[in-house]
Amino acid sequence: MTVYALKLRPTADDDLDRVLAAESSAENRPYIMSWTREEHEQAIADPNIGHFVIERVQCASDRATADFVGYLIMIGLEDLDQGIQLRRIVVTQKGQGIGRWAIAQVKAIAFDTHQAHRLWLDVKPFNQRARAFYKSAGFVEEGVLRDCYKTDADHYGSLVIMSMLQPEYAAAGHN
Repeated sequence: MTVYALKLRPTADDDLDRVLAAESSAENRPYIMSWTREEHEQAIADPNIGHFVIERVQCASDRATADFVGYLIMIGLEDLDQGIQLRRIVVTQKGQGIGRWAIAQVKAIAFDTHQAHRLWLDVKPFNQRARAFYKSAGFVEEGVLRDCYKTDADHYGSLVIMSMLQPEYAAAGHN
């Protein structure tokens, strides 16, 4: 019998080829702002940043294997204002509950491990699927940062800010 489980672990330098491939894939690229290998390396080394790989672990009777199914980045783990940003989440195998599992882990890391007061993220306004997903996970839309990043020489993009506060997390039945 084969059993599957999901696991979150700190990203290692030898994971970066998979991270960069996931980030630059056609299905993910429109929705995120990619980083260079050097930016990922700096994030891995920074104690204020949590850079994690999401793996699907397959346990058979005689062996276990782990497959890369995404990654996520959290910024502000040492923030004095107790605000943590989910900077990025990329899932390579969509529609399998991996994102929902990962968001539950992010909330637990933010609120239970780091005693955050606020967990927040930004999402591109046209990404209706992600906005609906985050709302279903308990995040509240706060507003729009208009034209806050450059998309090319003559155009700018906006971001929708969404957040969850510790009392909202607790009211949903978590510590």
